[in-house]
Amino acid sequence: MVKTYLYRSVSRLAAIAAAASIATVAHAQVAPETQSAADPARAERRVDAEAAADNQPGPNDSGEIIVTAQFREQNLQDTPLAITAVSAAMLEARSQTDLSQVARQAPNVTLAPAGQAFGASMVASIRGVGQGDFNPALEPGVGIYVDDVYYATLTGSVLDLLDLERVEVLRGPQGTLSGRNSIGGAIKLFSKRPSGDNSGYVAGTYGSRNRLDIRASADFNLADGVDARISGVSKRQKGYVERRDFGCDYPAGENPAINPANGIPRIAPIGSNCVLAREGEVDYSAVRGQLRLRPASNIDINIIADYTYDDRAATPNVIVPLRDSNGDYVSPNVPYNASIDPLGTGIALDSRFLCGRYCNYSTFSNPGNAQFAPFSTDGDFMFEGWGLSGQVEWDIAPNLQLVSITAYRTYSSQFSNDSDLSPLAQHLGLSILDFEFFSQELRLNGAFGANDEIEYTIGGYYSDQKSIYTARQEFRDSAIGAFYQRDPVPADSKAVFAHVAWTPLPDLTLSAGLRYTDESKSYTFLRVTPEGGAHPILNALNGVTGEYQTDRFDYRLNAQYRWSDNIMTYAQVSTGYKGGGINPRPFFAPQAQQFGPEELTSYEAGFKTDWLDRAVRVNVAAFYSKYNGIQLTLGNCPDLGVPARPCAMPANAGDAEMKGVEVETTLEPVEGLLIDGSASYLHFKYTELNPAAGGPTSPTGPQFGDTRPYTPTWKWSIGAQYRFELGDAGSLTPRIDASYQSDMYVDAANDPLGRIDAYTLANARLTWRNADEDLEVSAEVTNIFDKYYFVTHSSGSSLDSDFITGQPGRPREWAVSVKKKF
Repeated sequence: MVKTYLYRSVSRLAAIAAAASIATVAHAQVAPETQSAADPARAERRVDAEAAADNQPGPNDSGEIIVTAQFREQNLQDTPLAITAVSAAMLEARSQTDLSQVARQAPNVTLAPAGQAFGASMVASIRGVGQGDFNPALEPGVGIYVDDVYYATLTGSVLDLLDLERVEVLRGPQGTLSGRNSIGGAIKLFSKRPSGDNSGYVAGTYGSRNRLDIRASADFNLADGVDARISGVSKRQKGYVERRDFGCDYPAGENPAINPANGIPRIAPIGSNCVLAREGEVDYSAVRGQLRLRPASNIDINIIADYTYDDRAATPNVIVPLRDSNGDYVSPNVPYNASIDPLGTGIALDSRFLCGRYCNYSTFSNPGNAQFAPFSTDGDFMFEGWGLSGQVEWDIAPNLQLVSITAYRTYSSQFSNDSDLSPLAQHLGLSILDFEFFSQELRLNGAFGANDEIEYTIGGYYSDQKSIYTARQEFRDSAIGAFYQRDPVPADSKAVFAHVAWTPLPDLTLSAGLRYTDESKSYTFLRVTPEGGAHPILNALNGVTGEYQTDRFDYRLNAQYRWSDNIMTYAQVSTGYKGGGINPRPFFAPQAQQFGPEELTSYEAGFKTDWLDRAVRVNVAAFYSKYNGIQLTLGNCPDLGVPARPCAMPANAGDAEMKGVEVETTLEPVEGLLIDGSASYLHFKYTELNPAAGGPTSPTGPQFGDTRPYTPTWKWSIGAQYRFELGDAGSLTPRIDASYQSDMYVDAANDPLGRIDAYTLANARLTWRNADEDLEVSAEVTNIFDKYYFVTHSSGSSLDSDFITGQPGRPREWAVSVKKKF
């Protein structure tokens, strides 16, 4: 009932948006001419940016993409940073609908939905620096922002690309420009602002496995200086990984060698097809409303409210065949281990539970026995969150602007994890993460000098957050057994910052930035049995609170020189950090230790060029980074007066050097033909390792010569489209995209069991637009060659058992879309 109500609500909101758009057009209402700022040039640049998002993407667009990476509006080619900026039109042309897909065309960027055990989270890494663990004790290494509001956790960050103006991907540490936890880089999403032009659109998509997407947006004028915009999306699709009933496929006693008479019972109803659920399904709804107030020509107020609901089966997972000593997959007939099911059925966790490339035998249920009470979950995944933000831009004077950004966000996420992917009672967990976040940022932007040759930004930032991580976990093949936890994790952060850009010569700009940050966090542990009693091993952790606090300075120095209208070069040094915290997974009270922040200093040089009347664009960046205090998990804890094992304690246990090159190019050799591409190389090398974490004395940990998790050495992408003009019949635009990434590992130890093989993906799209460009019909195919690949993976070093699991990527899919603009 709740789900039906939510869908009806979102559908009604979308219908209201469309109806409002149609009504305003039908009545031919004309929005009053209002100006967003006292500076006409700023208003004109904003209009250009909005126009560019609606036109065909490419270097010959009438309006360039305007970015705000340095606190002020700049042309992408004038910004001395390694930055990928993608317009809304290009996102649509590439058939990209959520944030994780943007990484395919961004050099040295990895974004992927997290594995089943981490819920509504994401693996995010830029230039080898990031995070894949959702736990609130650990900080992300890539900052994610929506309309300049920081999203403080990886949970809830696989965002739909709803009604955006652009996406900016900033590579390299953004310690002064973005702040804490942007040590690898930052990803910024910007919504289309209300303009009061009475425009809108409705779009529908139907595709593989009953995919049905509905998107709508309406922009309308309410009164003089008051505009509104509402956008909504609803997405549904059946999953691509079957969760099958083993007792239905192999009835007990029918083949005793596989399932003996006293073995695994049937769960699925008689007459069913043995499918319990379909993982990888889509059941997502979101709505965003904006109210823009311009009470005076120099004041622009934008209030944004958003709501997201995501309810579906658990993240898709399958058992992956083991690899041999060469790292190659071996026969699936090789047993995974000889462990016996604690139920006493005498069934080993072996190859009998391999059912295919897109299925598993999870039950999300552990029956009771003499030691454990029955425990089951619904095997689902749920995320519900909302936020409210207000941004005020006040042009105090022609060269002085005050910006205030106030935001509140909250969410609740619940997810299950049956990590052995079998009906055997071994690993089963249920997690609930509740989160609240408040932030306030103030910026003062100004310029002075005879020709405004000095531009500056000074500001301050404050955030306060609280997470409560509740979970019940069962490890029936471990001495830990079953336990319940409910851990509050409050944190706060304060910062002041300044950025100055001086142009002593018309073509030379020197920039400097400085940020001071003070942050603190605590973690309080509750560990009891599921019934609430004293846990035989973890009881000493009850009531223990760990504290973390740090403060630091980050800086940035940058010089850029424009040699001509077509060539700009830059060089910079910048720093960033990822916050520390408290070990969230101690086995003994003394292991609740603090770990410090990671620190990175990066040296970068690059050039941005346009040639042949901007028909050819080539942007290149090269970097060398020193990465210190890398947070690694210790397999052997230091002498704390308790046994050294078991241990899973994060510590600043390594230093490294990284170097790489990134290339982005766009070509428009003839009118209508657009070719875009990117390529990147990254070399990672440890320079120091704590022996407890890795090195020659700890062969199960990271070794010198290993690389970072989720960091492919090579990446490339290429896309091409051609617009055929059909006169009064409109236009037809075919497009094809291909992307490649080399092998990568999922853990710091580079365990061969956890290697994700290299793969190439290809997508295609054909779009027809009418002559008025207010109606379009498109057909798309993603993963054209039906490549079987893995998005995430477990590794043998992370599990007690010898099996591994992986999240397979989506198979080949097709879709047809219709979009009507008003």
